[in-house]
Amino acid sequence: MGSLKLIWHRITHWEYWPFWMIYYPMFPVWLFFSIKARSIFFFNAANPGMKNGGMAMVSKMDIYNMIPDQFIPKTLFIGKDGVAKSVLGHVLSTGIDFPFIAKPDIGMKAFGVEKIHDKDEFQNYARWSPSHFLVQELIPYQKEVGIFYVSKPGEKQGKITGIVSKEFLSITGDGTSTMVQLIKKNPRSHLQLKVLEQKFGDRLQQILDLGEEFVLVPYGSHTRGAKFVDISHKINDDLVQTIDKVCSQMNGFHYGRLDVLYNSFEELCQGKNFSIIEVNGAGGEATHIYDPKHSLLWAWREVARHWGMLCEISILNKRAGHSYLSFKDGRAMLKQTGALQAQLKF
Repeated sequence: MGSLKLIWHRITHWEYWPFWMIYYPMFPVWLFFSIKARSIFFFNAANPGMKNGGMAMVSKMDIYNMIPDQFIPKTLFIGKDGVAKSVLGHVLSTGIDFPFIAKPDIGMKAFGVEKIHDKDEFQNYARWSPSHFLVQELIPYQKEVGIFYVSKPGEKQGKITGIVSKEFLSITGDGTSTMVQLIKKNPRSHLQLKVLEQKFGDRLQQILDLGEEFVLVPYGSHTRGAKFVDISHKINDDLVQTIDKVCSQMNGFHYGRLDVLYNSFEELCQGKNFSIIEVNGAGGEATHIYDPKHSLLWAWREVARHWGMLCEISILNKRAGHSYLSFKDGRAMLKQTGALQAQLKF
């Protein structure tokens, strides 16, 4: 696909637009809810158990500590000042073996999430990491969903407001084309070419066998090429009970998205063979909006619907004694978030 066609594809498919282009036009909606809540940073009260309500600058380790161990991968916190060699010995001694996942303790949009295969890759990651990071055992399940959960204070059971299925960025061989040629045939992968070249180098000149599938990015991140498919029609009572069982044990959590790896959807609904790899609080997007079939207008309505629930929960928690974020602290959080994103992008 030529560069002009690729640019046109980005322009005509809003899912690729910058974050600010999607959300800045919605500022009047946020302002409306801010006036209703009497604070522009009302979200802080939505999830009292999370720093900043889970909007940003939240330690992932703190969130994992909120979740019962049986629902999450084995996870270790690695301080930035640790010596890579001795740290790796500690990691391996806990039963976490190669390959494993490394991710920033405070991160966003899967920036800095990498699969580590050997000692050299770990040492390189430890040198690169601008801050504390986590090491996490690799979960064997190959399917991922994002489940948005909402529970008003005092409700006996929460609800699921949307589900997104995540198709990892991959290519399938035809027996004649190189990997880079296959990548360029699909705009979704072509848009990731620069990052993929940095990651795979000369390996992209290899030819895959006919029908051979190769996963380019094994993470369900839209910013890293995953395709998001809205499967909210699959919400059912069993799944709601399974997710509510987890979230009701997370003290001070009422609103956010759970990213879940699972074996089969039927088993997930039954509460079997799944693992929660991320929990995003007030800053979590209802990512089912990014299904290519949805219009931008539909997405805006869905975002407004979720912000309305966020506002209502925040007001209820404020009445119960939980505070909003001050304007000064809110501005500081936004500044820190911008600086962190600049550090993590590579």
